Amino acid sequence: MAVQTVAGSTEISLGPAAALSCRECGERFPLGPVFACEMCFGPLEIAYDLPGDDPEGLRRRIESGPGNIWRYAPLLPVPADVADKPNLNPGFTKLVRADRLARELGVTGGLYVKDDSGNPTHSFKDRVVAIAVEAARAFGFTTLSCSSTGNLAGAVGAAAARAGFRSCVFIPHDLEQGKVVMAAVYGGDLVGIEGTYDDVNRFCSELIGDPIGEGWGFVNVNLRPYYAEGSKTLAYEICEQLGWRLPDQLVIPIASGSQLTKIDKGLRELIALGLVEEKPYKIFGAQAEGCSPVSRAFKEGHDVVRPVRPDTIAKSLAIGNPADGPYVLDIARRTGGAVEDVDDGRIVEAIKLLARTEGIFAETAGGVTVGVTKKLIEQGVLDPSLTTVVLNTGDGLKTLDAVAPTTGPSAIIRPTLDSFREAGLA
Repeated sequence: MAVQTVAGSTEISLGPAAALSCRECGERFPLGPVFACEMCFGPLEIAYDLPGDDPEGLRRRIESGPGNIWRYAPLLPVPADVADKPNLNPGFTKLVRADRLARELGVTGGLYVKDDSGNPTHSFKDRVVAIAVEAARAFGFTTLSCSSTGNLAGAVGAAAARAGFRSCVFIPHDLEQGKVVMAAVYGGDLVGIEGTYDDVNRFCSELIGDPIGEGWGFVNVNLRPYYAEGSKTLAYEICEQLGWRLPDQLVIPIASGSQLTKIDKGLRELIALGLVEEKPYKIFGAQAEGCSPVSRAFKEGHDVVRPVRPDTIAKSLAIGNPADGPYVLDIARRTGGAVEDVDDGRIVEAIKLLARTEGIFAETAGGVTVGVTKKLIEQGVLDPSLTTVVLNTGDGLKTLDAVAPTTGPSAIIRPTLDSFREAGLA
């Protein structure tokens, strides 16, 4: 168990977290609220002292744990007593076997939807925020903040309210109304900024360096190394729910790219710990055509992701300068996967397809993953004979505007049987 002393705080424990490690040069630093390497300015991530000598014992310990992400506390940067603290306790959402969708798409090897709309604020962001809250507690922060395309703002507002923090979150001014209301209802400060998400993110970076930001924990900036680890729990859950097996293929939406990179990290950790049998797996990234810098770089064979200005209905993925884009490219190429995109029309079609076949109402990001899955199968890139997991990261009730223009009553009738017959519905 790693214990570190951080300026302005008491001694802290973050479970198996041992240090911060630079993803570029490998330099290690003590645990603290920092996110960039002092040597090369590369991104920092958590390095662990993980239990590795008793896979069966660890598997039993996980299976006997709570029905949320804290069952994986031995593999996360959180204190041992995390389950006893006030938290939203997200995770262990349904892995839905999607047989009807599989038939529509021609998948024969088993198709699953990891449906994270079942989290407390109805998106996967509850996972990452739950980890960030524990880091914020450890480092003595009093305010939780973030830059957000919508879902994260709601997750931070709810988690802060539950844990007793003040919250102040920043969003682009033109987000979907459902996400705005959900972020505001928890009583924290919600600030709309004129511009794109990338403009919001730049503003938050400036705020961190100003005295006004003292005592603020920005979950996706100065707490980012801890926050990002929450996405690993998707990998853990998928494998456990498959009977401690790796899937053959995963299709994952790309915003910043962090979720995809951490799912890969989680899979590799499970292999290293002996919790799953090692075998090849492929990771596919999914973007909206109107914000597809990683897809473009993949198709053109580039290692550098050139920023774009987003223009898509998939606003939760509308990050034109994705921080983890280059690492996404590395993972897609290393695993034999790909990065693809779909236009707004196909996103809406995919939302309706998933709803019609499986009763899952996905937000636009889920429409992107299902739409890209369909496109990859049509292209012969994704193998329909293999076990495939598609991620739905949020609830369609947050993005009603995307489907409202083409979705509504089958008919409007008078309250009589004759009128019902005349409508042709009998």
